[in-house]
Amino acid sequence: MSSHATVTSVLDELRWRGLLHDATEGAAEHFAESPRTVYIGFDPTGASLHIGTLLPIMGLVHAQRAGHTPIALVGGGTGLIGDPSGKTAERRLLTREQVAENADAIRAQLQHFLDFDVKSNPARMRNNLDWLGNLPLVDFLRDIGKHFSVNQMLAKESVKRRLANEETGISFTEFSYALLQSYDFLELHRTEGCTVQMGGSDQWGNITAGIDLVRRVQGARAYGVVSPLITQASGVKFGKTEEGAVWLDAAMTSPFRFYQYWINVEDADAVKYLRYFTLLDVGRIAELEHDVATEPQKRAAQKALADDVTRRLHGETGLARAQQATRALFGGEVEGLCADDIADIFADVPSHDVAKEQLAGPGKALQDLLSETGIASSKGDARRSIEGGGVYLNNVRMDDVARSVTMGDVIEGRFLLIRMGKKRYHLIGVRG
Repeated sequence: MSSHATVTSVLDELRWRGLLHDATEGAAEHFAESPRTVYIGFDPTGASLHIGTLLPIMGLVHAQRAGHTPIALVGGGTGLIGDPSGKTAERRLLTREQVAENADAIRAQLQHFLDFDVKSNPARMRNNLDWLGNLPLVDFLRDIGKHFSVNQMLAKESVKRRLANEETGISFTEFSYALLQSYDFLELHRTEGCTVQMGGSDQWGNITAGIDLVRRVQGARAYGVVSPLITQASGVKFGKTEEGAVWLDAAMTSPFRFYQYWINVEDADAVKYLRYFTLLDVGRIAELEHDVATEPQKRAAQKALADDVTRRLHGETGLARAQQATRALFGGEVEGLCADDIADIFADVPSHDVAKEQLAGPGKALQDLLSETGIASSKGDARRSIEGGGVYLNNVRMDDVARSVTMGDVIEGRFLLIRMGKKRYHLIGVRG
């Protein structure tokens, strides 16, 4: 793997990027001594990871680039229980089949970020259902449960918040989550030589509980490194849009929508996110920071950010489609975009329907189509708009008032895209 770092510098790398919130005592020296094995757990309670999980993922990416071995642990077992951290109410329990499907999907997404083929320190995937699913209850309570103080568990912030709600409280199922996550660390320490767990700062209590269990059972030292929780300059939760969360699965958030999220971040966040989510170096990020300060209208930092993160997740093809879709939104070519792309790009513009038979044969006069759908206020308004060069069909200017629209103009038999002036789009659905 091409690496700009050495095995000694991973915490320094995380620190300058703003990815280091806290680390247990001795973690820096531990990393400096030799290559280590590091893990992060991923919760498979959904069919996709969302961009909020990119921060801990980038922690593993930097660890691997610095010569350490990353383990991505999919919680096939703990996902059947549910993590109470950050939750105000009990999670809905999923079936084993749902969790297994989700775990497979998450594994595929992580392969876009971690290198599983490099010879020196390939990434590994593990599923904790492999050991938790076969764990005898009496043995677990006898050998592991005796190391946990209920008093200390009740003092955990995630548990205290739930106990404060007298109606819902916390079930024994979720109360036991910390034991299971701690057991994961113990198991990975035993079988993989794993000595470091990484995660978000909300996982600090679970991570330190695992460190303590490794010390008690194995008599060995283990370490924790946590990243900060992100807040946006606007106060809106990171990764949230009006449509909901931004997912890593292209079927749930298209490459275009994913790209749009990054291209639209505020100037105050753009440089911070370049440090968090890209592998650009100090010099390049400093250049882009200068661009934000001197020529913010060019949005150079946002473009670099959107290009880099979209390319990493969706590849060059996905990035190219997202860029083409973005150009189409601002008047560029729509040729080559499929009907699903058009529907996605222009989902928020006014829409109208027209029957397929109206466009059959010689078709329908463009000016009639504009007036009958209400895009133009009248035939006269439509004619004047066409003569003035302000009407675009599928982003191609129409200057012939006699122009007819036929089924040959319809994108994949489904849509016509009308633009009036520079920005006023209308989507016509062809039905029947």
